[in-house]
Amino acid sequence: MIGLYHPGKSVVHRTPTLLKLLLLSIAVTVVGLLGEPWQLLTALAAVVIVYVIAGIPPRPAWQQIGPILWILVIAVPFQALFAGWTVAGMMAGRLVVAVALAALFTLTTTVTAVLEAFQALLRPFRRWVDADRVGLLVALTLRCIPLVAEIVTEVREARKARGTQGSLLALAVPVVVRSLYAADAIGEALVARGLDD
Repeated sequence: MIGLYHPGKSVVHRTPTLLKLLLLSIAVTVVGLLGEPWQLLTALAAVVIVYVIAGIPPRPAWQQIGPILWILVIAVPFQALFAGWTVAGMMAGRLVVAVALAALFTLTTTVTAVLEAFQALLRPFRRWVDADRVGLLVALTLRCIPLVAEIVTEVREARKARGTQGSLLALAVPVVVRSLYAADAIGEALVARGLDD
């Protein structure tokens, strides 16, 4: 989600985050239950219309949805082999629509809005759960995902520059070590702000 938000003033952007989460959950559930190809095509057309209403350009949409197609290139033939092409096509279509819906949520919702929504959801349970700490945990998780991805990219580029490709273990060890250093730095920052108890 970090850095994925596409600013806008559409009705999709202005919809409250909790309502968007509810609608996303319902829509993904409905898509999962669709049994006919024409129903799936209708759902896909509806998603495209919502993207147009939200004013999301093709490039950021493709950046979110495109990677799933590489998985489908491998998964669809295997599914077709065991269950037939119709079942494989339905599986692929459901997955694409679900990913497109999730991507629409991330493209039209700021991280701050998501954190506030989590805190609002947890406030009725504040007797048992500290909503602010859970919000902080979610924020740190969202921040650490691109941080680890950046570390992996840097390690791969450094290995490529040295001309060493090596094994998966040779990539994993420096990534884990650098991730631990980053986690230690984050921990020290939290302690400095009095969030260590």
